[in-house]
Amino acid sequence: MKRTVLVLLMVSWLACGRSSAPEPGFVPLFDGKSLRGWQPVGKVGEGYLAEDGVLICPAEGGGNLFTEREYADFVLRFEFRLQEGSNNGVGIRSPLVGDAAYQGLEIQVLDNHSPRYKDKLRPTQYHGSVYDLAPARRGFLKPTGEWNREEIRAVGRQITVTLNGTVIVDFDLDSVTDPEVLEKHPGVTRQSGHIGFLGHGTKVEFRNIRIKEIRQESRL
Repeated sequence: MKRTVLVLLMVSWLACGRSSAPEPGFVPLFDGKSLRGWQPVGKVGEGYLAEDGVLICPAEGGGNLFTEREYADFVLRFEFRLQEGSNNGVGIRSPLVGDAAYQGLEIQVLDNHSPRYKDKLRPTQYHGSVYDLAPARRGFLKPTGEWNREEIRAVGRQITVTLNGTVIVDFDLDSVTDPEVLEKHPGVTRQSGHIGFLGHGTKVEFRNIRIKEIRQESRL
């Protein structure tokens, strides 16, 4: 009987998308019940909502939601769930003013398979891409309505995105040398900034948002 209860508890834990594996050095960015530690910028409607451990960007709300703190080198892990046509983004090393996709860097969060985007996307606009800079490998998103796992690693000049266990972007920012691109994307040269969710008028859900900061001395 005890064994059956233990198995059921383990199944329930995994079904909630929580891994029992330890993650040394990681701390939560979202407490699951409030927006403490975050600040809205360009808030639309009711903005972002915290409900039952999930951070929700509602279709009729959203805008941008940034961390109050700034981060330089880090590993960011989270889960997300898309609906048909969902469009959002993760801003990294971003200031609070201007477009995070250009003044900072934006990692795309997108339902690539939606008919609304068919034949309209450039390679650097698919899910996981560093927007307008580095295209992501495709074919690793789960169907809409299912939870995906993602990791964004920003260490020095290297940006790595891992989706559901597969590396889909491994991009050296120093490979951007075209003066016109650098002028368009001043965020390429930024070394630190805020992390944010960048809503675009569609519903997207996030949970288990946590971060591990990487200090300079640990990279030497």
